[in-house]
Amino acid sequence: MPELPEVETSRRGILPYLKGQTIKHIIVRQSKLRWPIDETIRNAQGQVIVDIKRRAKYLLLQLTHDWIVIHLGMSGSLRILESYQEPAKHDHVDLVLVNGVILRYTDPRRFGSWLWTNSIDQLTQLKYLGPEPLSNDFSANYLFEKGRNRNIPIKSWIMDNHIVVGVGNIYASESLFMAKINPHRKVNTLTLTEFERLVTAIKQVLAKSIEQGGTTLKDFVQSNGKPGYFVQKLQVYGREGEKCLICQSDIKSHRIGQRNTFYCENCQK
Repeated sequence: MPELPEVETSRRGILPYLKGQTIKHIIVRQSKLRWPIDETIRNAQGQVIVDIKRRAKYLLLQLTHDWIVIHLGMSGSLRILESYQEPAKHDHVDLVLVNGVILRYTDPRRFGSWLWTNSIDQLTQLKYLGPEPLSNDFSANYLFEKGRNRNIPIKSWIMDNHIVVGVGNIYASESLFMAKINPHRKVNTLTLTEFERLVTAIKQVLAKSIEQGGTTLKDFVQSNGKPGYFVQKLQVYGREGEKCLICQSDIKSHRIGQRNTFYCENCQK
């Protein structure tokens, strides 16, 4: 599943091609995605793409009067075509610009979505999300207050989009390792100082990932059609049985909340 850095990479990739351009029409070949594509999306015709923003893992296309909200789901991807190409089996949506450029949406599993709204603040999918991890709203004090009475593992908690958006499985494991916090620790046992380390780690891990183009995931394709990448070496994720790069202890793996979690018992006590 594309995570926040991959979605942000997609946003930055398509922005120069779409911003300020006028929509000629939208071709919907398959409307049955996670939520059916509303027929009113055709009202985009003639509107200008004012900007492209991101909220959590949603891409927000701000139009002259309305919004198109795109989620890539489990296997969705976007790419830019500078001229028409015959669509393949899973090419479900084309957003065609007046200048001939096409934003093509591909989604083999069809878990993604294209939503249409005239009020972004009222969209149910966005209404109850937690703060962006790279924003000032996401702080140690915020987590400390939220977590006072939470008796669940910190790993599961920081992956809850109601607490903070965009901290997926890979980034949760990496951030907890950087912060020297065991992923099994109960939320309400962490001190404010530990939350400060964790917030700093999450911001650094995500910012680095965005800078370098995202984690390598087989389903993720950047806007130019090339696969995403994660140049920095992962410290713990996917390294079960290998030596910790800090202390040379064996990296452990354990399932927390149905997700594989990787950590070093020595560094993360």
